[in-house]
Amino acid sequence: MQKSFIFIVLILSTCSGILQAQNTFSVSVNEVKNGKIKVEPAIPDDGKVPKGTVLTLTAEPDNNYAIDAVYYSVNGMWGDMYLECMASPFEVVIDQDKKLGASFIEKEEVDHLEVTQNIVYAKPGVKELKYDVFAPKGARNLPCIIIIHGGGWIWNTEDIMRGMARELTKSGKYVVFSIDYRWAGNRDGDKVGNTMADIIGDVFGAIAHIMEHAADYGGDPTRIAVTGDSAGGHLSAVAGTMPNKIGDGGFGETEGVFEFMPSYIPENKTVDQLRTEMMAAIKAAAPSYGVFGSDLLNHYSEDPKANDSWKEAIAPLSNIPNAEERKIPHYLTRGTKDGLITDEAVKRYVDALVEAGQRVQYVQVGGAGHAFFDWKPDDNTKATFKKYGIYYINEMETFFNSVFYPKN
Repeated sequence: MQKSFIFIVLILSTCSGILQAQNTFSVSVNEVKNGKIKVEPAIPDDGKVPKGTVLTLTAEPDNNYAIDAVYYSVNGMWGDMYLECMASPFEVVIDQDKKLGASFIEKEEVDHLEVTQNIVYAKPGVKELKYDVFAPKGARNLPCIIIIHGGGWIWNTEDIMRGMARELTKSGKYVVFSIDYRWAGNRDGDKVGNTMADIIGDVFGAIAHIMEHAADYGGDPTRIAVTGDSAGGHLSAVAGTMPNKIGDGGFGETEGVFEFMPSYIPENKTVDQLRTEMMAAIKAAAPSYGVFGSDLLNHYSEDPKANDSWKEAIAPLSNIPNAEERKIPHYLTRGTKDGLITDEAVKRYVDALVEAGQRVQYVQVGGAGHAFFDWKPDDNTKATFKKYGIYYINEMETFFNSVFYPKN
């Protein structure tokens, strides 16, 4: 009897430990440089924080520094995966193991800017869709550059492109908008999975909202360039080559009809008006290490009718306009050590653009891997950005200047 009692106690103790493990998570704070971070309530000495706890992170920069981001990271498919906010305080809900931190940047890197964060342009599902604006102080009637982030269509937010946005505004010639969109499948928590057509509709919806409000930030809605990297490289190529596919005819609902419905349309516009205006406004594209051909794309649709034609309908390679109908000059970049995007795949897109009479420049970045235009709080990403990103962003701006500020 005594042995049975001890055995039951051991089982209950073990189960109690499992339940405790399930209801607490490990939380730690990364080393902070050039500033301080305060976490409230304080993290216990053992680092175990009850599930559902809301922690408030407050960042304070040192002299001559500014807040780059307050953040948390989780372990994901690409190592530490960040969710960031460029303002303090920042609230974090503990629902898994998380690392907390703050990143700071030299004030001179951001003193030229007016930054407006988290402008909501649509909410077609669980997640609010947002963009950030980076406007040079005193901006007035400047061309707009719209950045679309990467992350395999299933991760990251607009925050990861803030380094590029800051660089593109230093000359004072552009207002930059960095946009977010729905993640593919059920990654946002939507009951019905998001398709690539939904994501593309978000991109066009964001552009529509930006065109409606660009003047509020000193931008000219009739002069727009699009850029983005990786998944954003694909989406920016779509935005550049395929605004003619905007419409309310549905995507694959009728055989042979593939149209993208923007997730936002201004109240005073019809979808036809929006399509016409966007086709005229988008004047240049600079997709970086993106996917352009249908062979590497996923339509993410569960419709039993979905076939290869659905992939062709989301592939820029298959939808390039003839330059006589609409010019859309391109600037393409790829790192020579990119393990995801091949030189051959980019060249296929280059050749197709040339065949259509489009102007195109393809630059290979010697020694660079994938995602060198990204910006994150970790030192390695920042170093990569400084080594490769800054120079080639300036080269990209030279391309944009040739479109928007041509020499006489």
